Amino acid sequence: MSTYRELFRTPEFTPMFASASATIAARTVSGLALGTLVYGATGSPLLSALSMFGSSFAQMIGIFTVLSAADRLPPRAATAGIAALFAAGTAVLAVPGLPAWGMVLVVLGIGLVNSVAGGVRWGLLHEILPAERYLLGRSVFNMAVGVMQIAGFAAGGLLLVVLSPRQALLAAAGLNLLAAAVARLGLTAHPPRAAGRPSIRRTWQVNGQLWALPARRATYLAMWLPNGFIVGCEALFVPYAPASASALFVVTAFGMLTGDVLVGRFLPQRHRRRLITPLQILLVPRSCCSHCLYRMASP
Repeated sequence: MSTYRELFRTPEFTPMFASASATIAARTVSGLALGTLVYGATGSPLLSALSMFGSSFAQMIGIFTVLSAADRLPPRAATAGIAALFAAGTAVLAVPGLPAWGMVLVVLGIGLVNSVAGGVRWGLLHEILPAERYLLGRSVFNMAVGVMQIAGFAAGGLLLVVLSPRQALLAAAGLNLLAAAVARLGLTAHPPRAAGRPSIRRTWQVNGQLWALPARRATYLAMWLPNGFIVGCEALFVPYAPASASALFVVTAFGMLTGDVLVGRFLPQRHRRRLITPLQILLVPRSCCSHCLYRMASP
């Protein structure tokens, strides 16, 4: 049986993990700083939510249009280049005088690029790890998301106490540059996994094959819709409690990480399938409570 120690002894896994972790931390810091900046400037919950989570909409568009590029780009160059683009986009967001609509456009552009980043990352992980270690490797990355969100939102909250939101954005840009450097220096060159040029047509063909099976469609919806509920709740944190948004994000990330560990590590496999639906239903009262709290706090 593979162990976590064996994973980190695998060549290239550690720098890939470190680069991805720095990117996640940068995204949480920049999201909190940008949401605070936009809400302070406009007083609009909608624009604040779009600045923090609008990249998810662009990422969905990218999945249906440019995702074929993930298999047609050299993984090391793509990983480092995407992190560098994140750094540039985050630095642009810190430019004084940039209007709110300009910030939203930059966020959407970052999300479009991010739609390719996931495909590049998981394809490269499949090449780095033997087949029997791939699932364990994915689980480590999932745990890293929770840990880095906790650390990133906590650090973002502290930065906003001592720095301005724009300075916090520059700090996030620095984290993205660090992620780019780690990927460039720590990974080795791998050829693209597919030949030819990226195209919308090829993206649609593969998406059609993936979407063809009813069971797979149900699995995708079961994964996507709960995440939508979660984002809808988190989008209200900054407008609801600007001074405490960092703490709310940290608690949410900690709860998600705890759930991942408890269900993935300690819940017997025979019980997991029957508990999927009840656990998803529990997200509904959470969404309603967050909405009610925001409405009560609104003037």
